[in-house]
Amino acid sequence: MAETLSRPQNPREWLALVLVWGAAGLVTAVFCWLLGDIVWHGLSHVSWTFLTAPPENAGRRGGIGPILVSTSLILGVCLSVSLPIGIGTAVLLAEFTSNHSLFGRMTRRSLDVLAGVPSIVFGLFGNAFFCKTLGLGFSILSGGLTLACMVLPILIRSTEEGFRAVPTSYRLSAAALGLSRTTTLVHLLLPAAVPGLLVGLVLGVGRAIAETAALIFTSGYVDRMPESLLDSGRALSIHIFDLSMNVSGGDANAYASALVLVIMLLAINGTVSWLAIYGLHRKIVAA
Repeated sequence: MAETLSRPQNPREWLALVLVWGAAGLVTAVFCWLLGDIVWHGLSHVSWTFLTAPPENAGRRGGIGPILVSTSLILGVCLSVSLPIGIGTAVLLAEFTSNHSLFGRMTRRSLDVLAGVPSIVFGLFGNAFFCKTLGLGFSILSGGLTLACMVLPILIRSTEEGFRAVPTSYRLSAAALGLSRTTTLVHLLLPAAVPGLLVGLVLGVGRAIAETAALIFTSGYVDRMPESLLDSGRALSIHIFDLSMNVSGGDANAYASALVLVIMLLAINGTVSWLAIYGLHRKIVAA
């Protein structure tokens, strides 16, 4: 009976089913083609030496050791700034601000607008504010802070939706037991909102680690090993762009660098997904 109900009953439903599966198959095919092309051209050039050695001859030879360090530092600055601000703002909007208040409506609308702003605009803002006004110059710190501004709208909105998805009965039960709002938030609502937080984190990290335009104007092009956060550092995405567009004979290392970037993205997404599944499993066991 259930199988019969699940099948399309008329031509329109069949057409919708074919279109949906066709769109999914097309997206999957394009992704597999891109990934296969990168693996085919880049896998043979990836080695331990490539991952640890510094670039030579404008990147035509050598590796990406300093590039990976700079990328990790930029991402670390971005997350260390965006996570506490993003979670705090999401808590404020979801738990302490009414949906109909002027402050809440204006804040959410501003976040939605910022989420659609092109990255080049964030780069120009970061260059004008962090590099020049604050005097940080072209540095890893400027690049990380600029990426934090880009990630915050996505992180805040995803985390807020995670908090709003928590059933109201959780809050009422906690109030009936005499728990304070802080205790309810930390021990009950925040763990329940973790899926929304992880979604925002994955989307934010994916946008930050692959960002190019914003970092050109803030972190710079220097490919040497950074000694502090105030040193200029070349991110992996900028390195790929430079090898592909400005360096003749750099395609081999560009493909290898792109493969490393894809592996980093897949590793981060896989780790976050595993943490979400592991946390859900522990929650079910505890229940």
